[in-house]
Amino acid sequence: MSRQFTYYTTGTCSSVIIIDLDESDIITHVQFLGGCNGNLQGISRLVEGMRATDAIARLKGIKCNTKPTSCPDQLAQALQEALQHP
Repeated sequence: MSRQFTYYTTGTCSSVIIIDLDESDIITHVQFLGGCNGNLQGISRLVEGMRATDAIARLKGIKCNTKPTSCPDQLAQALQEALQHP
């Protein structure tokens, strides 16, 4: 059984991230609304099938140019929140 989590981003071009996790906290689907479509589809496909904790470790802290965050960093933050709300 999977669960879906919706996260509203801050500081990025994308505005919403929708994440599906299975019962083992494996990412089964990620959808970004807004942002750079091609890049965000690529990020989504790369993390699908990964453990949420592994994706967090790889993506947390990535910055976009001079911004203090990025879409990958926002995905890491979204995953952290999703894990806190099973």
